[in-house]
Amino acid sequence: MGKIEIRDAVPGDEHIIHDLAWATWWKAYGDIVSDEQIRYMLELLYNEVALRRLIDQGEQQFILLCVDDRPQGFAAYAPRPEDPTVYKLHKLYVHPDCQGKGYGRRLLNEITRRLIAQQISVLDLNVNRKNPAFEFYRGLGFTVLRQEDVPIGPYWMNDHVMRLHIPIQGLA
Repeated sequence: MGKIEIRDAVPGDEHIIHDLAWATWWKAYGDIVSDEQIRYMLELLYNEVALRRLIDQGEQQFILLCVDDRPQGFAAYAPRPEDPTVYKLHKLYVHPDCQGKGYGRRLLNEITRRLIAQQISVLDLNVNRKNPAFEFYRGLGFTVLRQEDVPIGPYWMNDHVMRLHIPIQGLA
């Protein structure tokens, strides 16, 4: 294993996130949804203009995990607009060639470290009900709050909404 570093994504990193998303989504969702839906979602959510807007405007905080200076994964998180004391993990993906090496856990640990520093103790996420990543998140302590069906264009995301309570000393 090489040198692992997690850094903030900055303007200009859109192509890195775009390329990682295109590399990971086919493996992550290929057995769950149609190729047409994967393509639609990638073109909608991971085009470089949309990513640049998210990064520039700070709508989501993106972090990149690099191994020997080569990006191998990314995550994005932000406060929920309706309750800024609860954050949402919007994205967490690791290149298929690097899965199973603990990189997803490292990304999540970095996010929780940053949230603890801000005295934030709740992190939510959505995960497709058929996605094997559901077990990954359960193993990290997330629990199911509810099921949610989210329309995106002509498609539906059939998700579990999961929550992690982050132990923070001194918070009630």
